Amino acid sequence: MEGIFVPIGFFLTIFAILYVFWTTRTKERLALVEKGLEANIFKTDPVRKRLDLVKWGIFLIALGVGVVAGSALSNAMDEVVAFFTAILVCGGVGLILAYFVTNSLAKKEEQ
Repeated sequence: MEGIFVPIGFFLTIFAILYVFWTTRTKERLALVEKGLEANIFKTDPVRKRLDLVKWGIFLIALGVGVVAGSALSNAMDEVVAFFTAILVCGGVGLILAYFVTNSLAKKEEQ
């Protein structure tokens, strides 16, 4: 019986966070409309959206490489340390790589 409280609490927390996010966003937009302003600041640029997808893709691939590297390193050192170190290092390298890739793609889009 006690094992059911953790999943219920997890999903209630996720629901509460999403509820607060959406209601706050709606209130902000209504406040802008009341002042006579347009809510264009909430619209995302399609080019930026594509670049965000590229960034997330590179990051997740790097995390996968980190898991594989952690598995290979687990033979040489403590398993937990190997996995966390490899995942964090590869994730960081993936984010740096994603920065350079998205910068070059953004420059190509501007031209």
